[in-house]
Amino acid sequence: MGVTGIALSFGPQEILTYLLNQPVTGSEVITLQILGALYFAFAMVNWMSKANLIGGIYARPIAIGNMTHFVIGAFALLKGYSASSERVILIAAIVYVVLGALFTKVLFTHPIKEKETD
Repeated sequence: MGVTGIALSFGPQEILTYLLNQPVTGSEVITLQILGALYFAFAMVNWMSKANLIGGIYARPIAIGNMTHFVIGAFALLKGYSASSERVILIAAIVYVVLGALFTKVLFTHPIKEKETD
């Protein structure tokens, strides 16, 4: 997320030109820069909470934020792929589906394994 955020913040015109195969200006560039700021901020929140136990009731806002982002993003990417069938969208969709599933598991499972009783 951090690398994507930096790339979108500092190279939105280049990324759009590569993806659309034509030069772009205007609101698309600003939109990508704002999206880059969002991704970078999310990466910083995750980085700052890396030492915290996440799952169950622990650090629930971080788990919910990540799960929501990846699940909704997965649905959007899958819908986009069904309309365009571009390989890059499919790859991003697969990544988002996997991360969405993993964060859903983190959200709904307790992070500390219970001791087995004999």
